[in-house]
Amino acid sequence: MAVFADEAEVYEYLGGVFRLGLDDPDLVAKLAPTGIVLRITYTDPDAVLTVDMPSSEIHTGAGNGPTPNIELFMSADTGNRFWLGKVVLPVAMAKGEVRAKGPVSKLLKLLPTAKRLFGPYQRKLEAEGRQDLLTAA
Repeated sequence: MAVFADEAEVYEYLGGVFRLGLDDPDLVAKLAPTGIVLRITYTDPDAVLTVDMPSSEIHTGAGNGPTPNIELFMSADTGNRFWLGKVVLPVAMAKGEVRAKGPVSKLLKLLPTAKRLFGPYQRKLEAEGRQDLLTAA
């Protein structure tokens, strides 16, 4: 069973973690020069997030936002577990839990930076009483 009730919750929480990152000037300074436009297509429930790192913008919905140069495909549950620090992206890709298109090596170089958002994501879930998302295995 999916941990997110609907597409709106995916945007609220998984999109929200990117908004937290784009509110951090230090992170923006690291992400903007990468040139990465990342589109993540989630399933169960279906949702699409496009993160334009050079412009520090997030676009929701299929067909919205600039053309991505890196794409990831995964379940929303996998996305939630990633931000909780429970998914090692290269391992998930090797197992087929996450599929990728584009220069993924550029994205993998950002993993240490992404890990800085694990704590804020968890605190947001705790503050909003989302024990269901915190304990999703």
